[in-house]
Parts: sequence; C-alpha cells; structure tokens
Amino acid sequence: MKINHLFLAGTLFLATASFAQKDELKALKKLYAKDALKTEEYTEYKNLVQKLEGLATEESDKVYLKFYKAMVPMMEMSTWDKNMSPVVMQAQMTKLFSPNTIEGLGVAMRETLDYEVKSGKKLYTDDINETIQAFKGQLLNVAISLGNAKQFSESSKILYSIYLMEPKEMENLYFAASYAVEGKDYDSALKYYEILKDKNYTGEGVKYFAKNKLTGQLESFTDKSIRNKFIELGQYTDPTEEKVPSKRGEIVKNIALIYLQQGKTDAAKSAIADAKKELPGDTNLLLSEAEIYLKLNDVPNYQKTIKEVLEKNPNDHILIYNLGVTSGNNNQFDEAEKYYRRVIEIKPDYVDAYVNLADMMLKPDQKLVDEMNKLGYTEKDQKRFEFLKVERQKLFNKVLPILESAYKLQPNNEGVINGLLTVYKFLERNDKVKELKAQLGK
Repeated sequence: MKINHLFLAGTLFLATASFAQKDELKALKKLYAKDALKTEEYTEYKNLVQKLEGLATEESDKVYLKFYKAMVPMMEMSTWDKNMSPVVMQAQMTKLFSPNTIEGLGVAMRETLDYEVKSGKKLYTDDINETIQAFKGQLLNVAISLGNAKQFSESSKILYSIYLMEPKEMENLYFAASYAVEGKDYDSALKYYEILKDKNYTGEGVKYFAKNKLTGQLESFTDKSIRNKFIELGQYTDPTEEKVPSKRGEIVKNIALIYLQQGKTDAAKSAIADAKKELPGDTNLLLSEAEIYLKLNDVPNYQKTIKEVLEKNPNDHILIYNLGVTSGNNNQFDEAEKYYRRVIEIKPDYVDAYVNLADMMLKPDQKLVDEMNKLGYTEKDQKRFEFLKVERQKLFNKVLPILESAYKLQPNNEGVINGLLTVYKFLERNDKVKELKAQLGK
C-alpha cells in the first residue's frame, strides 16, 4: 500500500507540474501577443522563459518555448522609447543582436514555421513572416558591413540566418558558405555547401543593368520588368544584360577542397566523382578535379584531367601554361618546352611563357657544367671540355632571342632583365650587360 501511495503521489506531482508548465506557456503566449511590453512585463517574460527551459516535454511545447526564447531581444525592443532617434536605436540594436543571437532567431523561426506547416495550425506563421520582411533588409546590411570589415564568420552566421528565414533565397546561403571559408569556419562552410549541392542550386541566371540618370552609375536589377519600368519613367537609360554562369562546379570543388583541408582525401575525390555523374563533361568540374589532383601532388592525373579540358578548349593558354609548369616541376622538360611554345603561339604577348621556356631550355646546362667540372687535363679531356663549351654557347645563343622577345614586350620586367644579364654575361656581350645594369641602377 505504501508503494501505491508513493506512486500516486508522484503521478499527481507530475500532473501538477505539467499543468503549471501549460499555464506558464499560456502566460508567455499572452505576453508575446502584446504590441509593446512594460519593463516589468519584459522581466516576467524573461523569467518565464528561464523557468521553463529544459522542462517542456511535448514537441509543440519545445518548439514554441525555443521560439519564445529566441524572441527575447524582440521583446526587449518593444520596451524601448518609441521616440528614440534612429542613430541611437541602431546602436542599441547592434548591442542587442549579436551574430549568435541572430542565428538562434533564424533557427527558431524556421523550426516554428516548419512545425506549423506540419501541424496545420498557423499560430505564428503570419507574425514570423511579417517580422522577416521587416528586418531582413537590416540584417542583410549588417552582414554586408561585417563582411566589409573582414568579420567573415560573423557575417556568415547572419547570412545563414537570413537563409533560414527565407529558404527560397538561396543566394544568401551561397554567400554564407563563401564567408565561412574566408573565416576558416570550414565545418559551417561544408554544411552550407552540402545544402546547396543537395538542393541543386546553381545560381545561374541573368542580371539586368541600367544607368541611373541622376548618379550616372550602372545599377543592377533582379527583375527585367522592374528595370524596364524605371527606363519608361525616364529615370534610367542604357539597358544591358549579363548572363550569370552556374556556380555548381565551384560549389562541388569547394566541398572537395574543404574535405582536403580536413584531411579527408577519399571524401574529396568522391565529391567530385558524384558531381561528374550528374554533370558529365562539365568543364568547371574537370578543372575542380584537376585542382584537387594538384593539391595532392598527383601530377599524372592532374595532367590527364587538364588534357580532357583542353579537348574542349584547345586554345586556353592559361591551362596550357599550367601544364608547362607541372611538367617542368615533374622534370618533364621536353613536355614543358612544348607547352610553353604552344602558349606563345596562341598568345604572343604572354611574357611568363617566354621566361619559363628559356628556363626549360637552359635546364641541360647544369648537366654540361657538371661534366666539365669532372674533366681532367688530359688531351682527351681537354677536347671534351672544348666540345661541351661550344654546346653551352649553342644553348645560350638559342635561348637569347626568346628572352629578347620577352624584353621587347616588358622592358621593365626585372625577371626578364636578370635572365638576359645571365645570357649576355656568358656570351660576353659586355655592351648589353652594361646597358641592362644601367637600367637596373647597378
């Protein structure tokens, strides 16, 4: 009997506590419904949130308690003097709404909206949507300001919060991911990029521009009809359009690069492989894959992938130049020379290709010098020495016109001048050496 009495007492206690929680939630709901709170009402609101935190058991109670807690800063704002100057109000808001606070607000709003869709009872849906529309612009301005101040992680959190409030505007999530990378918050960046990938976001579209008659500045519009309306009104002129390319390749590449940053090589390769199944032959993805191989120092696969890209864009001088660099770094000097010559053929003013070509062509010189240093004073060795000396002269004479061509293109390029000095000194072109040294101020 004693045990039964204890059980009954415990049951009654839980029931009483549950009723108490319901009453307190009702009190919170009543306070929240007010347009403005008095200071003592705001204090009561905060105390109720703190008292109920962790005690809610039912899903609806958990969702709404989290929402009420996230709205504490909004409730505090409702106690402010309505005659407060905009400058003071902005300063107060900056103190009140930290990036973490805004992130919590965004999460709570999204969870509440999703729950009300699921339950079919729209208790706060309209109110939340009105709040979002009222504050979204201000939050976006704060995010932009933080980004400009290089507070990338903070800006990223706010942009993510805005995305949670308005999931259809996925561009905010894209920029949140970009800022998270800048702030080295790779876990958040990966999370955001994965969402973008799963939702098939590309960012592809068209931007519409027109010149503002008043300022003379070119301004962008998201909607063509709105832009055209302003032109009809005589406020804007010179309409133009610009196609925005897909960001899909960049997103997948960044997922893979973050995995690499985290030491997850297999996950990085898998990320690219999955994307290639979805977008076979996509040039951006092939370039992303090549970049991963380069970071892994996997030169053969890097070169193979770049050659695939070149099949589609055979005159891309930057890609061919990069093949020259990797070939040279991999001691494939003949290959490197071939690529640099191709770059010069496609883009004759690309000075770096001339400099690197000259460097590749001079690679055999070290081998000749090493052999000459090992020779003795026998007649046979002396003949060999003279032969190698002539070979070196041929080599430097062959390189000379390449560096002179680069010099004509960029006469103030110190790298080109120093290369020429080396060649002129070897060939004993003292007049040219003197001329170049004077240019360098030596």
